Amino acid sequence: MSHVENELNSQPACWTRAAAEAVGHAGALPATGERVAVVGCGTSFFMAQAVAALREQAGQGETDAFAASEFPHGRAYDRVVALTRSGTTTEVLALLAELRGRTRTTAVTADPHTPVMESADEVVVLDYADERSVVQTRFATTALTLLRAHLGLHTDAVVADARTALDTPLPEGLVACTQFTFLGRGWTVGLANEAGLKMREASLAWTEAYPAMEYRHGPISITTRGTATWMLGEAPEGLAEQVRETGGLWVAGGLDPLAELVRAQRLAVAVAAARGLDPDRPRHLTRSVILAPAAR
Repeated sequence: MSHVENELNSQPACWTRAAAEAVGHAGALPATGERVAVVGCGTSFFMAQAVAALREQAGQGETDAFAASEFPHGRAYDRVVALTRSGTTTEVLALLAELRGRTRTTAVTADPHTPVMESADEVVVLDYADERSVVQTRFATTALTLLRAHLGLHTDAVVADARTALDTPLPEGLVACTQFTFLGRGWTVGLANEAGLKMREASLAWTEAYPAMEYRHGPISITTRGTATWMLGEAPEGLAEQVRETGGLWVAGGLDPLAELVRAQRLAVAVAAARGLDPDRPRHLTRSVILAPAAR
């Protein structure tokens, strides 16, 4: 079994632990009413999108999400939360250094022996969710679970759905599809983006992701026999029927959306296997993006 598969299967246990620890980390996480930005790179950026939408929907305060390299320095925030599995990503460390002394920062990481420990004002370490694989699965979903529990939005049903996602066969014919589109609404738009990224990283698949209501505004034109459209969360009325009319495969998200992401992770591994690819060795990728200083 690959590292990715082992780590993918361990997510329910990681989520249970993170949810239980959320209260103990409350002082390092955003308080109600704070104006917050959540940042990250790659997978962590998509988790930031989900967290930001969840926090605003919960009435906890204005919350934005940015790729660390695109942070708007002209805006004022009470706290910036950085999600970084490795604790070494260049753009995240550079942003934290620039914010030091003027904006309170919190880092959520998996490795307590990295520069981020000294770069942020406060750090939450989820070392039990660290990963050997390049294609992230469990750290991202565990960090999101921690923040979801902090907002009071996590229940045991989420973990139960994750176990179902791991134990239930994927829809028939899905692995053979030639193109995959993931759709979300609200906080699940970030999950849809992450599902698409997993497919590209692990299986080199042609994959796209959109807010569900935007799908009719052009992207549905690629949908046909042999393509799949996967909804994470509740679908807009009539969309499933429209996709089926094109001949495309519609995958309804019947589980908690975070558990649906686990199913999408499984799909990425399955498509990689079908194409003879090793998901532990994704093309052109490393565990952390560390940029060399520019030559003078």
